[in-house]
Amino acid sequence: MSTRLDRIDLKMLRLLQNNGRLSNAELAETVAISPATCHRRTQRLFEHGFIAAVRTMVAPKKVAKGTLVMVGVVLDRSTPESFAIFEQAITRLKFVLDCHLVAGDFDYFLKIRVGDMEDFNRIHGEQLIALPGVRQTRTFFVMKEVVDNAPLEF
Repeated sequence: MSTRLDRIDLKMLRLLQNNGRLSNAELAETVAISPATCHRRTQRLFEHGFIAAVRTMVAPKKVAKGTLVMVGVVLDRSTPESFAIFEQAITRLKFVLDCHLVAGDFDYFLKIRVGDMEDFNRIHGEQLIALPGVRQTRTFFVMKEVVDNAPLEF
């Protein structure tokens, strides 16, 4: 398989992105290829990095993590070294779901799930503001999740 995808590969990716629980037989039937061919194609999609991982999406409220918080972080210095130190530290915080280096008023945006505001207040006071190089944080409590983890369009 080259790095180019054909229409069958694209269809397989779309189907798997919407339902990662499809069996190989179901996927093969839907894209009209044999199960053996489907299996080989799926394996190649993994090997070439088109499929990064397969995960289960847990319902946050069911595991007492129903509060979604976005945090903008400003570092005291904008240098490659300060970014690297911050990034190394943030990867150790298991409550951080996403961390993105951004352009604009903030250096990073964090996506965090917690049980409630009290839980976030404790985390913020004990861990977030203690991260290396953090000068300022701005917290945004999400009122309603309109679109979250939507499938990629391609």
